[in-house]
Amino acid sequence: MRSLAIACLTLLWASSAFAQAQLSVAMDRLGIAEMIEIMRVEGVDYAASLNEEMLDGQGGSLWIAQVDGIYDAARMVETVRASLATLSDEHLRTINVFYGSDVGRQVIALELAARRAVMDKDLETIAREAYVQAVAENDPKVVQLQRLEQSGDMIERNVTGALTANYRFFSGMVDGDAFAMSEDEIIAEAWAQEDEIREDTSEWLMGYLMLSYQPLGDDAFEAYLTFAETPAGRALNGAIFDGFNTMYADISYALGRAVALNLIGDEL
Repeated sequence: MRSLAIACLTLLWASSAFAQAQLSVAMDRLGIAEMIEIMRVEGVDYAASLNEEMLDGQGGSLWIAQVDGIYDAARMVETVRASLATLSDEHLRTINVFYGSDVGRQVIALELAARRAVMDKDLETIAREAYVQAVAENDPKVVQLQRLEQSGDMIERNVTGALTANYRFFSGMVDGDAFAMSEDEIIAEAWAQEDEIREDTSEWLMGYLMLSYQPLGDDAFEAYLTFAETPAGRALNGAIFDGFNTMYADISYALGRAVALNLIGDEL
């Protein structure tokens, strides 16, 4: 019996080690660390605008230190990793096979390049306008892009994430005693810009997708779409959105509290 128990424990350990290895491969092939570094830079820029708009530019070195702690890349990566860890071993194997292929590697490289590009507001505007023009010209790529968006409910997931981040930001400010609001008031404030957020999100996302995948040939894009519509592809999309939305919600709450603490400090 003791030998059987040891054998079972050994198998469990081996299975767990294999799953962790598969997860690490997926994180690497999906370029999660690289994407989060881009998001961290975007976040630091956003925090600088908060300093100007809400702290009259007086945040100084304290604000910079707070922001640096909030946008901790290692913690951000671990948040997304925890979400991807919910994927089954079977799905992870399928994901790693696809993103280890030539098409999969090209998809990630293009997504990272496009995300870096749209950090430039002028290039972001060009990407948005390119999608609008493609729609007007009945570009066949538009149908593929819309199919990709629909396969992962990407617009709705992005909107939900943005609204949740708004809610968490206001919650952080209330918890930091910047002002008093009831739960209902926080929700109303957070959701007040839903229509505007939905429109902006749709335009940004479709422009970003157009910029990302325009260089992909039709066959390569079709291969990517086929993967995205598989159970593994849909599970991956859901896990990534859950991870990033959780990450942004946590960051937004921390930013709200930091703004509140700085406002209170100024009053003192």
